[in-house]
Amino acid sequence: MKEYLANGAQLGWLIDPEARTVTVYRPGRTAEKLTGIESIAGDGPVAGFVLELGAVWNPMAG
Repeated sequence: MKEYLANGAQLGWLIDPEARTVTVYRPGRTAEKLTGIESIAGDGPVAGFVLELGAVWNPMAG
């Protein structure tokens, strides 16, 4: 993710379905690890976008 940010990315989500975590990366900020969430809202270049994580956490359910 550091390489993406160094090359201009404004937001990165690293999703770990086994641990059910999303680590959020933004330029100039410490990575933020989120657990126990069902969705994540974008900001910056993807403001207004919401990723529903149910299908990620439970791929066989839908």
